[in-house]
Amino acid sequence: MRTPPPPGHRPVAALAMSPGAAAALLLPDVLTALAEVCDLQGPPVLDDFTGPRSRAVLARAEVLITGWGCPPLDEAALAAAPELRAVVHTAGSVRGHVTPACWERGIEVSSAAAANALPVAEYTVAMILLTGKRVLERARDFKAARRRDDPLATPRSVGNHGRTVGLLSASHIGRRVVELLRPYDFRVLLHDPYVTAAEAAALGVRAVGLRELFEQSDVVSVHTPLLPATRGLVDRALLDAMLPGAVLINTARGALVDQVALTEAVAAGRIRAVLDVTDPEVLPPEHPLWDCPDALITPHLAGSLGNEWERLTDVAVSELARWAAGAGFAHPVRAERLEFLA
Repeated sequence: MRTPPPPGHRPVAALAMSPGAAAALLLPDVLTALAEVCDLQGPPVLDDFTGPRSRAVLARAEVLITGWGCPPLDEAALAAAPELRAVVHTAGSVRGHVTPACWERGIEVSSAAAANALPVAEYTVAMILLTGKRVLERARDFKAARRRDDPLATPRSVGNHGRTVGLLSASHIGRRVVELLRPYDFRVLLHDPYVTAAEAAALGVRAVGLRELFEQSDVVSVHTPLLPATRGLVDRALLDAMLPGAVLINTARGALVDQVALTEAVAAGRIRAVLDVTDPEVLPPEHPLWDCPDALITPHLAGSLGNEWERLTDVAVSELARWAAGAGFAHPVRAERLEFLA
């Protein structure tokens, strides 16, 4: 790791992200807050690292404040940034732009993944509750019939009392879901090979095997990062093991799930699905999942949107202030943890 700045140092910082991300996140008050703790270069932001202006800005930058659309910080970009010592990312995953060359040079990296976890967890809990009451299906039927069914004829399979929720991975998001579920009387199971039974108990959940998670849960929510080892993790055998009428919620990555097997199970009416991500993203117009009444597909909206972006920029400002003061990052991304992170 490179030498941290001396206390009170005002680092030279540059903004690197797409113009669209900058317009969404970098409101005037955010730029003012950043400028209070650093010598801020720009806007305009850098959306490539090859042009003359980019090279001139990179030559001085000690910190890059990055966002969606930041170009890769490869060896060529780093060669143009000899003073660069830190990256402060205003979103979650840094895999798209922080390359092995950054870690080799000892550049410190911070991410707003913890802040972005909250809206995803909120979406997940909302969908758990809505699917338990079968709100979407019943609203659709109510709209079609224009009359109310006898509520006393509601099947015992409807409702949220005592449901079993299975969480796949104790990621940032998975742990936030656990926190948000505490006021409800759900039984919460967890499968995460890196979490011991004692650690799971401390979280207030029960650790189970992967197949057991799918066999016992009324709803399975996927929070696993997409890595080579997890691609296709939710395969046909696991989907076949789910309880009749159970729900699969995926807010992680579509490629974690066998899309063909999922489509067949949902189209057959055997299970239900809430998909904020698919494989591919977006599904082709003719894909059968679009017409499945037991599939709810949303356009990757569970993460931070609209006024929720304020959390991300608040974290970025705070992290930059800490780093400039010599206190280090509160939300560092460690190279040795990359194999577990999205």
